[in-house]
Amino acid sequence: KGDAANNLKLVRMLQGVAPEDRTARFVCHVVLAAPGQVLAGANGTIEGVIIDQPRGTNGFGYDPHFLVPSLSMTTAQLDPDTKNRISHRGQALRLLIAAIGH
Repeated sequence: KGDAANNLKLVRMLQGVAPEDRTARFVCHVVLAAPGQVLAGANGTIEGVIIDQPRGTNGFGYDPHFLVPSLSMTTAQLDPDTKNRISHRGQALRLLIAAIGH
């Protein structure tokens, strides 16, 4: 199995689905907790569309098929600094850091 098998299954399941109906999003929820309490939490989201042909070699998982329309690139085509700046994980972690005052 692994990423290649998951991506093949994704593309197969979307056969015949119109491009405008292939919207997708990555979401990350992070929480800083101590025993019995939540100290802070934050969310990050990146919107995209799923494409059939993989593009790029960076990243993992669905990155080669997750196109960010505003950049006309998949997340697998982005350099690590750009991906971290716009990614759902990067957004959530920056918001969490701000929430705890650092």
